[in-house]
Amino acid sequence: MTDLDPEDTAAMRRENGGRDFRLFLRQQIADGRARRTAPAAVKPPPPPGRIPGAWPAGATPPAPRPRRHTDADWLHALDRNRLGHGHDTDLCHCGSCPTTTKETP
Repeated sequence: MTDLDPEDTAAMRRENGGRDFRLFLRQQIADGRARRTAPAAVKPPPPPGRIPGAWPAGATPPAPRPRRHTDADWLHALDRNRLGHGHDTDLCHCGSCPTTTKETP
């Protein structure tokens, strides 16, 4: 804040017909308003080359994992399990199945 003496005010009113004093006061008002109101926040632009929620440009989703066993293999293992012949050790990789030769039903 600028400290003004009564002599400074009187001198500013005398110079240029009081024009300097009016300009000084207007500038004081503008400075006070600028301190009172915060500038509006500007939203940053989105990153280039990326659409939110989409795959990046030039990329593709991962391919499905290849299947190790066919549907017929799984059906055969299910049939063996239903008939009570135990796990099919060729298809089961649980680690607890015995590693014996394949039984035939």
